[in-house]
Order: sequence, then C-alpha cells, then structure tokens
Amino acid sequence: MDHIITFNNVSKKYGLTTALKDVSFQVPKSGIIGLVGPNGSGKSTLLKLVAGLVKKSAGEIIVCGDHVTRLIGSKVAFLAEVDSLYDFYTVKETVRFSANVFPDFDEQKANSILETLQVDLNKKVGTLSKGNRARVKIAITLSRQVPLLLMDEPLSGLDPLVREDIIKLIARYVEMEEQTLIISTHEVTEIEPLLDHVLLVKSGNIMLSEKVEELRETKGQSVLDAMREVLK
Repeated sequence: MDHIITFNNVSKKYGLTTALKDVSFQVPKSGIIGLVGPNGSGKSTLLKLVAGLVKKSAGEIIVCGDHVTRLIGSKVAFLAEVDSLYDFYTVKETVRFSANVFPDFDEQKANSILETLQVDLNKKVGTLSKGNRARVKIAITLSRQVPLLLMDEPLSGLDPLVREDIIKLIARYVEMEEQTLIISTHEVTEIEPLLDHVLLVKSGNIMLSEKVEELRETKGQSVLDAMREVLK
C-alpha cells in the first residue's frame, strides 16, 4: 500500500453549507504531511472525515486500505483542536485513562515522554499551564500505536518555546515509529522543515498536493511561497 489515504470525489455538506467540494487526492504512507490553508477552508472537516468522526456527503474515502467507518478509529489517532482533558485527573491518571480507552495505547511510552518534557505526573490537569496541557495531549496522541496520526492545530496559541518542544517531539517519535502524521497548522514556517508532503486547502478545495522536496527542487518554492501564490 503506497498511499495511506485516498479521497475520490469527496464532498461534505453541513445543511446548505458546503465544507468540501468534490475533493480527490492521495496521501503517501509514512512521513509528515502539512495540511495548510486559511481559517474555514475545510481543514478540520477533512481531518474528521479521515478519522470517521463525520460522514461524507458524496464520494469515496479509503484509509489504511479500508473504506472509512466509525471502526477506523482502531487505525487512527485524532488530536482535536478543542481541549478535552479532564481537569480533576492528575497527569498520571489521564495517561491511565487513555490506556483503558485505547487498546493500542503505550502507557510506558506516554509516561516516558512526559518525564522527558518535565511534566509533573502527579499534578492535577486543571493546574497545568496551557503549554503543559498541550504537551500532555501531544504525548497521549504519540503514544497510540496506530499507523495514522491526525493533529488539528496542535501549536495554536502556544508560546515559541512550547511550540519548539512539541515540534522536536513530533519529529522524533513519528520517524521512530514509522507512522504517518497529518498536521493542520498555521505555523507553516516553523513546521516546514519537518514536512515531507503538503496539502493546501482553500474554500473546500485541494489547491495543491505536492512533495515538499519537489516544490523546492522544481519550482524553487517553500511551502509558504506556494501558499502565497495560491491564496493571492
């Protein structure tokens, strides 16, 4: 299987509002894929479709060799932009809870990541800084032993030092586990050095699906350059 995700003529409507229009693309297996585009362009909807959290209105979606249903969750880990951590748990209890929910969860790995990041496992989640809450969410997602990781704006609203921590963490573990990660982000300049492939979404359409290396070599463009060209 050369491609981990295939969209064939996929559309998604919420009532009368069209979020994605007749979208077709493929995502190569392994590596880090940047999902970029303006607010409201359809990035979150696309990730939710891949995760089986919303149903398509038309078309075909194949993930990890299977047509997407709610059962695709056994092959996909999804980190939503919304913070869903429970404030009354300690960090350690949060990790244990995740281990109980997800059969593929590596509890030892999660604790190891958090200790490396110097997050106190005995602290209540409700007392953590925004940066440490983000570190907990990232650690939990990276500790799912699944082929595909999806992260929706994991760097949003974080200070530069926290973003740097998280970017290094993502790069290390995704490569180590040979997983595929799709990361939706506005922090294009910071994340670009990690990217193998880019998907550019505008107004519910895929405007660009390209290997980052080919962008640089054939067009002499960075991902940011390509965004500016498409969005101008």
